[in-house]
Amino acid sequence: MSQSVEDIKAGFPLFGDKDYQDMMARKREMFEEGHDAEKVKEVFEWTTSEEYKELNFARKTLTINPAKACQPLGSVLCALGFENTLPYVHGSQGCVAYFRSYFNRHFKEPVACVSDSMTEDAAVFGGQKNMFDGLQNALALYKPDAIMVSTTCMAEVIGDDLNAFIGNAKKEGYIPEDLPTPFAHTPSFVGSHVTGWDNMFEGAARYFTIKEMEDKEVGSNGKINLVPGFETYLGNYRVMHRMMQEMGVDYSLLCDPSEVLDTPADGEYRMYAGGTSIAEMKDAPNAKTTILLQPDQLVKTKKFVEGTWKHEVPATSIPMGLDWTDEFLMKVSEISGKEIPESLAKERGRLVDMMTDSHTWLHGVSFSIYGDPDYLLGLTKFLQELGCEVKHILANNGNKRWRKKMEKLIAEGPGTANAEIHVGKDLWHFRSLVFTNKPDFMIGNSYAKFIQRDTKAKGDEFEVPLIRLGFPIFDRHHLHRNTTLGYEGGMYMLTTLVNTVLEKLDDDTRQMGKTDYGHDLVR
Repeated sequence: MSQSVEDIKAGFPLFGDKDYQDMMARKREMFEEGHDAEKVKEVFEWTTSEEYKELNFARKTLTINPAKACQPLGSVLCALGFENTLPYVHGSQGCVAYFRSYFNRHFKEPVACVSDSMTEDAAVFGGQKNMFDGLQNALALYKPDAIMVSTTCMAEVIGDDLNAFIGNAKKEGYIPEDLPTPFAHTPSFVGSHVTGWDNMFEGAARYFTIKEMEDKEVGSNGKINLVPGFETYLGNYRVMHRMMQEMGVDYSLLCDPSEVLDTPADGEYRMYAGGTSIAEMKDAPNAKTTILLQPDQLVKTKKFVEGTWKHEVPATSIPMGLDWTDEFLMKVSEISGKEIPESLAKERGRLVDMMTDSHTWLHGVSFSIYGDPDYLLGLTKFLQELGCEVKHILANNGNKRWRKKMEKLIAEGPGTANAEIHVGKDLWHFRSLVFTNKPDFMIGNSYAKFIQRDTKAKGDEFEVPLIRLGFPIFDRHHLHRNTTLGYEGGMYMLTTLVNTVLEKLDDDTRQMGKTDYGHDLVR
């Protein structure tokens, strides 16, 4: 089964070779003790039934593919958005390997993040010694200007105190007293990746500003702060910069990892690149206000910004699609006193033109969607604008407040009025939903490809194709550079949606003389 230099094969064709096929057949026969094909088919068919769906939704103590990640993953992404800042996780080495691998596979970039490698002894006696050595080594090896510290389950279960540990590390000389070390407790067993981002950002805002509020005056720097939340589409950071610059608005994008997660291949490795400066963060309370681009996930940030910075945070929605981008830009214009320029008005007009062009193909097409709360609100709103139908909306990390918002939103459109909203459910629930009330398409991250595989296994007429929008996307390349916010994001999403619909139409009309009714190329 060795590879040949003259004929190197990738995984799929390699495993199709006779040697591998024979090996896997022997493995099944000798070790797996599996059921026969008829029994497997019988159980599979049962798992697609309404009866199984009721049992599936009745389970309470088991999660299968949760459609969310853990808090420290979000805290790492937040730390990456600050200039010359190293993410540091107080916990086990395996956790940090997972975070780095997760981001590596999505962004196709190396991701800097360190751990103080807590093991069994630290779990019993506490991890302060690990933190002393870890902070000292991280500073000596990687020379960051700041280290942002978060935690994993192990540190939280035993109750390690980050404030005390970091203070002791400075007091005993392991790291300099003046080294910036914002921190946040981010237990993996509650919340999700969006909670972790919120906690880490609030921790950074608190660290850099709470003791320096005496000389701060709201509006004195004339800027508007923008806080992105957990955002993995790098184009969304760039489109925010572009729209503010075209409007001539003074602004601060507080947390921007778009450079460090998209460095060029020019022979130079950049552990740090771009990002919001510490000086900009310290100056943030002097802004006119702070706009939260994903307000549902930024609960702690909003409380701190309003309570400590004394900003009146505008009631806005994620700027996705046409209407909510309009609202966002009008709010920015109102606060800044700057007119919305002709360039953005033209961009809006182009999106409207695209929506009109594609309306015939998208009207009435049904979708089942899942993802993070703010993203789902924006996506549902945009699907309404396109005349689509939504059958299922699933947010594992949603809450009661979000559900009420979504209920109000779906009532506004005839295509979404009957949509089912599921909070706290996972992708195995989602699988039951698409089998028992089939949509035309699913929208979600890469993990739903296995649901598409299962629907196709039942029969071609049951297949539900997946449209990849969200995080993570492991099995396609370069989608993380795209945009989902603003008019530009609407154009990208619309292009993705309508061309997937047209591709499905091509798939359905390929049989010569039987289904080839399309005459779009005959002119």
